[in-house]
Amino acid sequence: MSKHAHLQVALVVGAHGRHAVIETPEGQRLMAHPRGKKSACVVGDRVRWAVAGDEAVVEAVEPRRNLLMRQDEWRTKSFAANLDHLLFMVAGEPMFSEAQLTRALIAAEDARIPTTLLLNKADLPTADAARERLAPYKAMGLTVLETSLKRDLDGARALLAPCLAGRTTLILGASGMGKSTLINLMVPAASAQVGEISQALNSGKHTTTTSTWFWLDGLSGSDTPQDPHGQRAALIDSPGFQEFGLMHITPQQLPELMPDFRAHLGDCRFYNCTHRHEPGCGVRAAAQRGEISPSRVRLYEGLWEELEAGQRKG
Repeated sequence: MSKHAHLQVALVVGAHGRHAVIETPEGQRLMAHPRGKKSACVVGDRVRWAVAGDEAVVEAVEPRRNLLMRQDEWRTKSFAANLDHLLFMVAGEPMFSEAQLTRALIAAEDARIPTTLLLNKADLPTADAARERLAPYKAMGLTVLETSLKRDLDGARALLAPCLAGRTTLILGASGMGKSTLINLMVPAASAQVGEISQALNSGKHTTTTSTWFWLDGLSGSDTPQDPHGQRAALIDSPGFQEFGLMHITPQQLPELMPDFRAHLGDCRFYNCTHRHEPGCGVRAAAQRGEISPSRVRLYEGLWEELEAGQRKG
C-alpha cells in the first residue's frame, strides 16, 4: 500500500508551472503546490493531497490510465491525463492542417485514446474540400461528425451529447476551428470558470497557456474508471499549438500507430520493412492499389525522416 493511501484524492482542474487548482469530490477547489522541486501535475490527474494553511500540498500523483502529450527537440508538453475521448476539431475555413491532424491522431493512438473528428462550419462552401481531405480518415474507421456551431446551436448540442456523455473528453484543434464556440455552447459558465482558475494560477490569459477542466452537467453515462466524481461528463479545453512534435515516438512505431498502414503490415516480405523503399512491401502495394491515400504516404515518409533524425541527435 502506498504511504499516501490515507490521504484524500482530488482532481486537477487547472495547472500552470508549479501551481495547480484541485477539486475535492465535494466540489471544493483549492490552490495546490507539489511537494518537492518538480511539478508533475497535469489537468485530469488524480492526486493525493494534504492541507497546508489555506492551500494544499500535492503529496503524490495517482497512476494514470493515459497521458496525451507532444514532444519536440526542446521540451515536452502534456495536454491532459486520464482521458476517455479526444474530439479533434477541423474546418475548411481556415483549412485545417492534415499534418497536424495526423500527428495528433498518432499521439492519441499511442496513448490508446479513442478519437472523434468534428467538422465545423459545415455550411460553408469550403466544407466540401475539407470533406475530401477527411475521406481517408473516415475510410480507416474514424467517426466524422459535421456541424455549424454558430448557425445551429441546438443541433450541435444534440449531435455532440451522445459522444460526450459519461466521458472525459479533450478538445483539440488549431486556432479558428471553433473550440471556444464549442466550449461556450456546452458550458455556459465557461468564461467565468476560466477567469477564476486563471486568477488562482496567476497565469494571465489562461486559455493560451494550459488546459482547463469543465463539468458537463446533464450528460451522464457509464462510470468512468477511477473517477471519484462518478458519472459526470467533462470537457477539457486545450491550449492552441502550431507544432505537434512526436519525438516521444520512434519511427519504427509509426506504422503500428497509423491504422491504414497497420492493416497491411503482415503483407511485407521483410519483418523489419520500413515501408519506404523495400521490395515486396505490402504497405506500398496497398498504396498503389489506392487503399492508402498519397497524402498519408507523404506524411508517413516525412515523419519517419523527422523522427529518425531526432534519434540520431539523441
